[in-house]
Amino acid sequence: MSTTSTPGPVRVEGREKVTGAARYAAEHTPPGTAYAWPVPATIARGRVVSVDAGRAMDEPGALAVLTHENAPRLKDVDDATLLLLQNDRVPHRGWYVALAVARSLEAARAMAAAVRVTYAAEDHDAVLAPDHPGLYVPDEANGGFPGSRERGDFDTAYERAAVRVDATYTMAGLHNHPMEPHAATARWEDDRLLAYDSSQGATTVQKTLAALFGTDKERITVVSEHVGGGFGSKGTPRPQVVLAAMAARHTGVPVKLALPRAQLAAVVGHRPPVIQRVRLGAGEDGTISALAHEVITQTSTVRQFVEQAATPSRTMYVSPHSRTTHRVVALDVPSPSWMRAPGEASGMYALECAMDELACATGVDPVELRVRNDTATEPDSGKPFSSRHLVECLREGARRFGWHERDPRPRSRAEGRHLIGTGVASSCYPVYVSASSAQARVDGDGRFSVRVNATDIGTGARTVLTQIAAEALAVPMDRVAVEIGSSALPTAPLAGGSCGTASWGWAVHKACRALGDLIGEHAGTVPAGGLTVTADTSDDIVSEPPQAKSSFGAQFAEVRVDADTGEIRVSRLLGVFATGRILNARTGRSQLVGAMVMGVGMALLESSTLDTRFGDFAERDLASYHVPACADIRDIEAHWIDEHDPHLNPMGSKGIGEIGIVGTAAAIANAVHHATGVRVRDLPLHPEKLLA
Repeated sequence: MSTTSTPGPVRVEGREKVTGAARYAAEHTPPGTAYAWPVPATIARGRVVSVDAGRAMDEPGALAVLTHENAPRLKDVDDATLLLLQNDRVPHRGWYVALAVARSLEAARAMAAAVRVTYAAEDHDAVLAPDHPGLYVPDEANGGFPGSRERGDFDTAYERAAVRVDATYTMAGLHNHPMEPHAATARWEDDRLLAYDSSQGATTVQKTLAALFGTDKERITVVSEHVGGGFGSKGTPRPQVVLAAMAARHTGVPVKLALPRAQLAAVVGHRPPVIQRVRLGAGEDGTISALAHEVITQTSTVRQFVEQAATPSRTMYVSPHSRTTHRVVALDVPSPSWMRAPGEASGMYALECAMDELACATGVDPVELRVRNDTATEPDSGKPFSSRHLVECLREGARRFGWHERDPRPRSRAEGRHLIGTGVASSCYPVYVSASSAQARVDGDGRFSVRVNATDIGTGARTVLTQIAAEALAVPMDRVAVEIGSSALPTAPLAGGSCGTASWGWAVHKACRALGDLIGEHAGTVPAGGLTVTADTSDDIVSEPPQAKSSFGAQFAEVRVDADTGEIRVSRLLGVFATGRILNARTGRSQLVGAMVMGVGMALLESSTLDTRFGDFAERDLASYHVPACADIRDIEAHWIDEHDPHLNPMGSKGIGEIGIVGTAAAIANAVHHATGVRVRDLPLHPEKLLA
């Protein structure tokens, strides 16, 4: 077992980014470009009675004010959040009711402020409560997981258990807030649309725009060459590209739209608040005999999205009798959606805190408790894991962290007025892969090029795909050029679900290997016109594999809590992960550390408070929605075990983009309990909750 690696190659696009040569969606400005600014609704439910655009159109440079009365008509699609300006209904506060278009950004913003909208407001419901009469069990949660699953006889097993834990954990909604705003520039020419969009998947946007505008997807090109983060909020098409395309069609000129950050909370998704009840029944030695994980969450009236927070409990530990359910209620609130590790991030917070409570109740060391409940087969499906090195991660993490020196008694260590505690939590994330295609070519001069519609949202995808191609072709990286980020390239899935490298890389590897074979057939001599090979992995991906596939890890946290103020500082954070073969140690570590930092924010800082009177989020910018700053992050380490799994893909890789956030909040919460003796079951862990 090894947990060390030499740094990987540097990012191939690094120079472009630091010199400003890399262009993002808002930095494409065709000649004659106009600018747009949206007008959000100021009521939580009702309808638009009238829109007075008179003053707005008097602004110098004004081109148009789009409303539901004059906007281009869109076709129905599955995602109703994109059916913008199509009728007078207002499903939640912040829903767009108009769009101002002008020759300059300043004029568009002034126009939007001058638009006067009259509403017929209706009573709204924005309160998530465990006894809400509208709660229901969905057929499916996000990801296609069953809304409810039951094995064995949980009630009987729980009642017979020698030790029982019954706790409810809550957490506020969270917002993605990527650094780059959601932006798009759209231009129609001869009934063809070219859109530069800040998106995690240009192919998905292309298909959606084609459906919305009722045209062939071949007439639409979407470019997402460089994307400044997304964390899931750009995983599906968002309003900016639809509105920009509508405005460009209406005005006949290219239109650029960058959504203001203050409006993002209502229109680009968020992690919904969840109420989670976890019950564990176990023997006195800590072996689990019964497990229940019951989730209550919310969705919007526009589109159902159910955070699959109970699903990790179907995977993690031995549980012969289990019940995992989701209940959801549709409220008059913005539509939730993906945020880094949807389901796992919130669900593992509750499960891993409950495991810590079980460790306290049984007197079993928290690391040993998890080891005792490890399993070689997935409890829910009964399938064997293709690889599962959770125990190794726990053991290696404990060794590196110095866990053996820990006094298990709460409030047993202090330095001055600071109480010091340590905690542990497991991490997990499913292994996903999607069909992809790629093209590999060699020119007569021996230069190689690879084309695939992958998306690099800051993860280093360009670099890793270049590595995969170079390795498959047995040539140096500097002889390979990789082109990504356009729907005009061979079709590929979006960057999400930690499946990008596995999916795109598989197609790239297949194409490059086939190209190498073709070169061999030419006795190693490349014709003057070059050689080209296209590969597709649709037939290589087994829809129902015989193994369960997941990544696992363990996170250890040390906190210092001010006994007078309740302020919490994470002084040490260490993670060890088993995520298949790490293709690039440099970018891999960056992904893991970045996700762990995001987990610190989830634990201590981040919270989207819904003002139920107005149906609006109170924190709508980075001044009020607090993400970790450099001063909040002290000693943080990410390590991994070199894991060899022959059941994955030709590279042997699993996804690493999301597992780092899974378990971080629980490890910190457990450390806070160890430091103070106070068990806080509500995130974020603000000081007043400790002092209450």
